[in-house]
Amino acid sequence: MSRRSARDPVEFVEERLGGARGLRFLMSYVFPDHWSFLLGEVALYAFVVLIATGTFLALFFSPDLGTAVYHGSDPALQGQSISSAYASTLKLSYHVSGGLLMRQTHHWAALLFLAAITLHLLRIVFTGAFRKPRDINYFIGVTLLALAILEGFAGYSLPDDLLSGMGLAIAWAVAMSLPLIGGPFATALWGGRFPGTSVFESRLYIAHVFVLPAILATLIAVHLAIIMRQRHSQFPGPGRREDNVVGTPMWPAYALRSLGLFAAVAAVLVLMGGLIQINPVWLWGPYHPYLGTNGAQPDWYLGWLIGALRLMPNLEISVFGHTLVPNPFFGGVLFPTVVFALLYALPWLDRRFISRDPARHDLLQSPRENPRRTALAAAVFSAVAIVFAAGSADRMFFQFGFGYEGAIWFFRGAFLAIPVAVFVITRRICLELAVEREHPLRGWSGRIVARDASGGFAPVDAGSTISEASDHGGST
Repeated sequence: MSRRSARDPVEFVEERLGGARGLRFLMSYVFPDHWSFLLGEVALYAFVVLIATGTFLALFFSPDLGTAVYHGSDPALQGQSISSAYASTLKLSYHVSGGLLMRQTHHWAALLFLAAITLHLLRIVFTGAFRKPRDINYFIGVTLLALAILEGFAGYSLPDDLLSGMGLAIAWAVAMSLPLIGGPFATALWGGRFPGTSVFESRLYIAHVFVLPAILATLIAVHLAIIMRQRHSQFPGPGRREDNVVGTPMWPAYALRSLGLFAAVAAVLVLMGGLIQINPVWLWGPYHPYLGTNGAQPDWYLGWLIGALRLMPNLEISVFGHTLVPNPFFGGVLFPTVVFALLYALPWLDRRFISRDPARHDLLQSPRENPRRTALAAAVFSAVAIVFAAGSADRMFFQFGFGYEGAIWFFRGAFLAIPVAVFVITRRICLELAVEREHPLRGWSGRIVARDASGGFAPVDAGSTISEASDHGGST
């Protein structure tokens, strides 16, 4: 190996693999400098942590619903009939070295993964990053969100504890509510009548551990490849045009920064897994169809689905005395379908009705630059947020003595009224900010102070300079 090859890694690779052109492109790729672009990276690094911790958990988990009597170390569960899946989860938590840490880190990583995807998607919607030519990549991102919710629910349902069992009971009711095909579909998926057999547990395990992670990893890889092929979008600014990207190159600056972010994400998740308890299945106990609890709360990303089921009025469609569309269909199937249909249709709706702009755009928009889109997006988001609150605020209302029926009617009214108010207020704010060209959250908001002759500090007038302050006997 020549001395020059040792100094130049690109030439070293070229001499052996002929990949210098691709490697140079990768190392010189420019990333825009804006904090909001890190949301996608946080999601990516949370996914890496999920894969690492999930691989460890898969080595010890048993996806089997065969029952046995518990004689382990937890006195509260002694003598109870539990499934092998629940027993292996207890063993992971109590007896496997690092098992509880891995379980809780995995759970926190799942919550962060979905939160980062959601925030990343909101940034894309409010800045117009879904416009041509990035609409295809936007569709991939929306699909990633849908699959991530399904993947999270599958993993959440595996331990066969009381909380996950109640979630599956709700899922069974939603599956059964599909018009015409609900009964055969649910029975085929569960391998029989609810709660199903070990066949269903094995299917959940295969979907959660193999199928969905492989699809997610493939879509993430395609998502990143398309981004690099099209270049990152960027916010307008000095030197930034539609045909360039101003920022930091991959090597060495951005790569080292990105490695630091990955280390920070992983460290925070491990700390949370070790210090903050989550999903203590030994407290919930094993699931049996005759058991239930009134205080069950799902993971946050399922709250909007639970809220939709709660808020739906007592409506069913019957034909000749036969129920054609049961009530759970509206909140459990129709509502999420409408939400994701709106997300998928957004690029077309924006081109056709909102912005009426079919041109290519590589520069992002500030939300104030498109008041109509911003107001509509905020209104839809507020509607989903209200439904989410309806599925997660019952314990708070119970704590303050607010009746369940009163809470339901409150959220029904809020679902109809608040999105309209949010649309009007958001549009007005965007119009005023666009006219006045003010940026309330940008710029420096501090004050300059100077030390006087007595050793104290006094504020310096905004119009004076530091040198002028020094001329009056002070120092900054």
